Amino acid sequence: MFRGANIFLFILLPNTFLQKMRLSDYIRDIENFPKPGILFKDITPLLGDASAFAKATSEILALIGDQKIDKVVGVESRGFFFGGIIAEKLDAGFVPVRKSGKLPYKTVHETYALEYGTDTLEIHEDAISPGDKVLLHDDVLATGGTAAAVVKLIERCGGEVVQCNFLIELLFLNGRKNLKNHNIAAVITY
Repeated sequence: MFRGANIFLFILLPNTFLQKMRLSDYIRDIENFPKPGILFKDITPLLGDASAFAKATSEILALIGDQKIDKVVGVESRGFFFGGIIAEKLDAGFVPVRKSGKLPYKTVHETYALEYGTDTLEIHEDAISPGDKVLLHDDVLATGGTAAAVVKLIERCGGEVVQCNFLIELLFLNGRKNLKNHNIAAVITY
């Protein structure tokens, strides 16, 4: 009987710990990166802790609920960390969106403005089928330029963006304004 009680406690303790864990405690601020004046939210401490990584994955999945998802689009490169896991858990395909010149097959591209310049993103032209229900995932919603460019790529391929998911949303940068008419969800907000 005592042995069974230990097993029961072992099962409860990790779940209780995960419920009380604050994911924001695993986000590190890096000043002046990638350029002066930018405060970068570094998620690598969260990724490096198995319990925090598991909790973040669970909370991202909870944001989706029971929506039908055919494809999960992860944005290079930090959107890949959770994007593949989310796709596997949802029994959906995973689609990488990458910077120009990184994908080997025919692509569709979109150039957009960043807080500190411009960039171009690409998706394989056959990665999304017309009518696919698509979840966009990236690590941070800042000004919304990157996410808006990815939405355009998804829609140009015929996909329907069901939700835009983020681990972090920086509310003070008002990135939602660039994603009008789209469902937006984030686990952590600043």
